[in-house]
Amino acid sequence: MSDSPLAGRVVAVTGSSSGIGAATARAFAALGASVLVNSSRSVGEGEAVAASLDDARYVQGDITDPDVPGRIVDAALDRWGRLDVLVINAGTTVVIPHHDLEAASLDVWRRIFEVNVFGTWAMSVAALPALRQAGGAIVNVASLAGVRPTGSSIPYASSKAALNHMTVLLAKVVGPEVRVNAVAPGLVDTPWTADWDAVRAVVQQVAPLKRSGRPEEVAEVIVALARAEYVTGQVVGVDGGMSIAT
Repeated sequence: MSDSPLAGRVVAVTGSSSGIGAATARAFAALGASVLVNSSRSVGEGEAVAASLDDARYVQGDITDPDVPGRIVDAALDRWGRLDVLVINAGTTVVIPHHDLEAASLDVWRRIFEVNVFGTWAMSVAALPALRQAGGAIVNVASLAGVRPTGSSIPYASSKAALNHMTVLLAKVVGPEVRVNAVAPGLVDTPWTADWDAVRAVVQQVAPLKRSGRPEEVAEVIVALARAEYVTGQVVGVDGGMSIAT
């Protein structure tokens, strides 16, 4: 609708076939934005998300593949002629108890950093020319694990800490044309965390809000950061207060 707040704006959301990414795609679309949906593997799910939106396109691709970041940007430009917001939600982990040092092999570290850090960097660099032209924004999806000594594994937590710092450093050098922020969710109820009952029980006991989060609640903050024209270089916790309780 032409009177929608984000009518005419174009948003690309990586890793958006389910969970936080899908909720974010829907949240932007509800405000009138055109949305590029992406996933590395879940093609059917990604196509279904795109089909459920008023004006969307699906692009399959793993952001660690050298040609994919540029292909995602080009798909948005070919379809709509611009790119206003990039939400980098694509990520991976391996669940390893922190004390099991041997299980956290270098191969695990390499794969997690390849997606969560190197892929994010490549995606950001590929999108920056279009974002500069639009006066746009990047919102990274980090984690409470990058802020506090927690998370599904030490390699994962370390990758998210690197992502947080990357967010701040990038914001310093791409302003004033582009703003860069991140959200740092705590435990969110997604397919990824469906069997994390022990973690969920701890959150329900310790966090001030006494529950885990919903994807839509993270998406709400992502949209707010994308629209907040005087905010950059921030990592915003979306964790029910878990970061202040641990």
